[in-house]
Amino acid sequence: MAETTAQKKLLELREEIAACTRCELYRSAENAVPGEGNPEARIMLIGEAPGWHEDKQGKPFVGNSGKFLTELLQSAGLNREDVFITNVVKHRPPGNRDPLPDEIMACAHWLERQIEAIDPDVIVTLGRFSMAKFFPGERIGKIHGQAKEVGGRYIVPMYHPAAALHNGSLRPEIEADFQKLPRLLAERDRARESEQQKSNSVSQQSLF
Repeated sequence: MAETTAQKKLLELREEIAACTRCELYRSAENAVPGEGNPEARIMLIGEAPGWHEDKQGKPFVGNSGKFLTELLQSAGLNREDVFITNVVKHRPPGNRDPLPDEIMACAHWLERQIEAIDPDVIVTLGRFSMAKFFPGERIGKIHGQAKEVGGRYIVPMYHPAAALHNGSLRPEIEADFQKLPRLLAERDRARESEQQKSNSVSQQSLF
């Protein structure tokens, strides 16, 4: 099967990210973790940074948080193969510390190009660092699960799966937030259909 444009762009990005030296994180990391999933994904999930397991395998969300993320997706009728998963930084910070502002800034270029290549209908931010890219100055406890339409797509801030593993009381909230994803996709379908009908109507009127 021929590669799609999105596939080609993501493969090029994978190679470029693997060779990235834009910040110091590459020095201590074993593998770059560009992200993985469906190049034509309608939902893109953006976490914070690779952890120990991710650094070893070069894949995002493969530890306990990843297992819980898979369960959350399945509870919403989605498979990991349907979505695209990445992080705001592509190399593991030493000792699993939080990514620093300059590291996030250095990686922003890669994330923007991934979003452009995939062009998802819904972006889910997992945790406060990816949330801050789209909702600067906001608190995740205040806005989690509240979709905002930006540029023809929904951005939905959610708790990081690890937060629910560390604090069981958050689990029902993150589960409820994930349950909203099918409805958001349906809303994008309706909006697209409405736009198409308007376009067809204008085209027909121009014939007379």
